[in-house]
Amino acid sequence: MLRRLSVENYALIDKLEMELDPHLNIITGETGAGKSILLGALGLLLGAKNDGQAMKDATRNCTVEGTFDLAGSSLEAFFAENDLDYAPETTLTRMITPAGKSRAFVNDVPVQLAQLRELGARLLDIHSQHQNLILSSEEFRTSALDTVAANGELLTQYAAQYARLTELRRRLAALREEAANGRRDEEWLRFQTEELTSANLRPGEQAELEEELAVLENADRIGEALTSLRNALDADETGVLAQLKNSENELNHIRSHYPAAGEYAGRLRSVLEELKDINGSAAAACERLDADPERLAKCSARLDTLIALQQKHRAADEAELIALRDRCAAQLAAIVHSDEEIAQAEAALSEAAEKTATLADRLHKTREKAAAGFEKHILSTLARLGMPETVFRIALTPLAEPGRTGRDSVQFLFTANPRMTPQPVERIASGGELSRVMLALKALLAERMQLPTIIFDEIDTGVSGRIADAMGEIIASLSASMQVVNITHLPQVASKGTAHFVVYKRGGRTDITRLGDEERVTEIAKMLSGSEITDTAVAQARILLGK
Repeated sequence: MLRRLSVENYALIDKLEMELDPHLNIITGETGAGKSILLGALGLLLGAKNDGQAMKDATRNCTVEGTFDLAGSSLEAFFAENDLDYAPETTLTRMITPAGKSRAFVNDVPVQLAQLRELGARLLDIHSQHQNLILSSEEFRTSALDTVAANGELLTQYAAQYARLTELRRRLAALREEAANGRRDEEWLRFQTEELTSANLRPGEQAELEEELAVLENADRIGEALTSLRNALDADETGVLAQLKNSENELNHIRSHYPAAGEYAGRLRSVLEELKDINGSAAAACERLDADPERLAKCSARLDTLIALQQKHRAADEAELIALRDRCAAQLAAIVHSDEEIAQAEAALSEAAEKTATLADRLHKTREKAAAGFEKHILSTLARLGMPETVFRIALTPLAEPGRTGRDSVQFLFTANPRMTPQPVERIASGGELSRVMLALKALLAERMQLPTIIFDEIDTGVSGRIADAMGEIIASLSASMQVVNITHLPQVASKGTAHFVVYKRGGRTDITRLGDEERVTEIAKMLSGSEITDTAVAQARILLGK
């Protein structure tokens, strides 16, 4: 439950602090005093988005802080899952900086806004006037029935199975689309694959062909050059090799008389060895050299084939052609095996649909079983609120196929006149009737959800007199097992509180104060008679307060 609330620099609030009672806290005040601002600050604390209007003074931080008693709230698991230190007394803080940056803390530890929002939802439920409209929400009606049916675990199982079903449907649709696209391209892919496969592509082949062609096309000229080289090196008597050999011999003869001749002879020997090697290589090349027209034509044709394929497929070389061949082959293989993959996906989808339907049937049965008790509780509460002849019925209509929350469409059918056919409550109920229906619903849900704190913002709009007193009794009965904060304009409701706060404006600023016993008498008398407090109003206020 909420023990303390502190608000600083928020809208018209400069600084405000309040200590709350564990049971029924009443908040009253004149229209425009700032009760809605207080709720806005609470919303900010619970993770609501900053609308950019939070700050009263743009040079200071806006800070909202709430201290909660978590004893018996079973929130230890949440703290562990979010890597937070659990404390029986926990403080939530929301801060908006002058630059508009939002910061959130749990016990001074920074947290994400989503974490603050999730924790806040487990601590507080705020029901404001406009929330009567949520009766038109299918999600709310279904959630309300599931809360009464205690379907939490079953809904978790169903949600997981439904998510799997949705993913399998998406995957099957994608596979079918891919297969359809593939079949349109199958003939083209097959031709591409066969053409590139039959080409027997080999990395580096083009460079080798170009080199060989250069030799074959110039075979005569190359042969002449090699022959001329061999003649220059190895001709009898006049060849370079013979002449140099003679010079080497001469040098060796004079080395005893001229020592440098030995060095020259050694160097000539090295040159002779290199020239002999060149001569041998040229001789071997001449033997291999063959102006083969047939081989020339074959190499030229093969090179033309490679170049034509590259131009056709806009490839830079044979390596890119090979990569294209492999891609086409893989796509073709995928098309060939797509029927098998689709069949497997269809089988998985069928199994998931069957499991989803089974869980949806279980949800339907639990909802059907809970509906009778739900209706009985609402009718009992509405009877206490002056609507004894009301008809309230829950209609479960099967959907064409299971949706996100099962296969049920949930309607709350209502009529205050038993002679009329019940219709959806959000269409037929008046403002006062909606307020009473929502109080009955909130009373039931709060009891089942075991929320520590619930806040009602003028849920009693549209009622008065005896009905207002009955509404106050119901709100007070809720506070026996949970903390209730009730913003009201009705003295009958206000008199039921164990603590009474008044919101007021002073010097253009919103503030709040807790009333003492006699101050409560005055405030309720004011609510009864208006700005001029009469003795009769004071006496009536004392009666309402039991004083």
